[in-house]
Amino acid sequence: MAFDSLSDRLQQALRKVTGRGTLTETDIETMMREVRLSLLEADVNYKVVKDFTNEVKAKALGERVLKSITPGQQVVKIVFEELKRVMGDEAEGLRFKPQGTTIFMLVGLNGTGKTTHAGKLALYCRRKYNKNPLLVAADVYRPAAIDQLVTIGKQLSIPTFEMGTNYTPEEIVKKAIDYAKENKHDLVIIDTAGRFHVNEELMAELRRLKEIAQPDEILLTVDAMTGQDAVNVSQSFHEQLNVTGVILTKLDGDTRGGAALSIRRVTGVPIKFMGLGEKLDQLEVFHPERMASRILGMGDVLTLLEKAQDAINEEEAELMAKKFKNATFDYNDFLKQIKQIRRLGSIKGLLSLIPGLGSQLKNIEIDENQFNHIVAIINSMTEEERHNPDIINASRKQRIARGSGRDISEVNRLTKQFEEMRQMRRKMMNMSPKEMERMMNNLNRPGGQPSTPVSYSKGKGKNKGRRAPWF
Repeated sequence: MAFDSLSDRLQQALRKVTGRGTLTETDIETMMREVRLSLLEADVNYKVVKDFTNEVKAKALGERVLKSITPGQQVVKIVFEELKRVMGDEAEGLRFKPQGTTIFMLVGLNGTGKTTHAGKLALYCRRKYNKNPLLVAADVYRPAAIDQLVTIGKQLSIPTFEMGTNYTPEEIVKKAIDYAKENKHDLVIIDTAGRFHVNEELMAELRRLKEIAQPDEILLTVDAMTGQDAVNVSQSFHEQLNVTGVILTKLDGDTRGGAALSIRRVTGVPIKFMGLGEKLDQLEVFHPERMASRILGMGDVLTLLEKAQDAINEEEAELMAKKFKNATFDYNDFLKQIKQIRRLGSIKGLLSLIPGLGSQLKNIEIDENQFNHIVAIINSMTEEERHNPDIINASRKQRIARGSGRDISEVNRLTKQFEEMRQMRRKMMNMSPKEMERMMNNLNRPGGQPSTPVSYSKGKGKNKGRRAPWF
């Protein structure tokens, strides 16, 4: 995941000052030297690093901090605020026309995920704003790009306007906009051509398309893995086209994160979205405050809650609660919950959003295939067994194991843990607030957490053989 290395280094630097009763100027200097190296190694723009460290140092050496009862915590707060400010302070939304057809134009170099993110953006706008989008294939130089956009459109049930490669991009865009207006599409997303480097021919074409389309947003897709090059590319496109926002792609890859910390400060262009995977629903609004919190290991509870709200239907949640309370929760309900959890994203990604868990997960691999094994076991049960788990005896378990291709020990573990979960949640439903608080405190003690079918793969040292928290 992006920022892992930077996050580790910054947290190590800040640990040198947190928890201390007093801080000296030497302590601050030592910490800032490590912060500076961390940012430079993350490929953050040199001028941004210089301004950042100067600002943090000046505030950290202030009288209010050094004479504070918790000076270390005050320094962490200063670093957090400055990180947030460098990335833009607040999330910036999309610009839509109050009436009529809104037009977005996606631009960028080849290989940055432009075509994929045209589809992601269309899906996001349909879900979030109830828009009726039209995708436009205006990259006539790469037939594969047209085919890819058409395929994405079919996957999402979103129409794609394309005229092949025998027309100019200008002709295609003109006709696409007319088509959108005639067919009541209130959002047009134009996928434009890219190059492997910035050149005048590319920019001239994009300027012509801008003149024709008069887009409400010109969104630049930038590959986060290119580091400083991403900043240079952003500057070039912005100078020519007056870009309104950036979509930072491939943030789920092994990237140092320098682009996210440099683009806004160097170009003035806000990062509006970040792509976190290949799936078409893996597009998130870029919140500077939340990203600063993630980088400093403070988690991101708001994003976690938003993911849960998007994935879990409120009526279904209430129904599940009633089933637990009435002891009628069965394996069919469990399958539904697994599908809901998987819609949230990877387990490791979700756990990293919980404050304090990020650093603990660094050297741990979570076997996501465990979900597939659980589904296979449940699918091998009869409908009667799924509906009435209590009838599953030893002989039935043997048959289920054979049918699912899993070992009998896995079937035994699942049925045991399923029953533990039912009992625990049934108790929770009938607890008073004080009893609930007492139970949560017990769970937080070592050895107090329930077991889980989602296993870590072998880690190192104390992480070896541990299990992931239950959801």
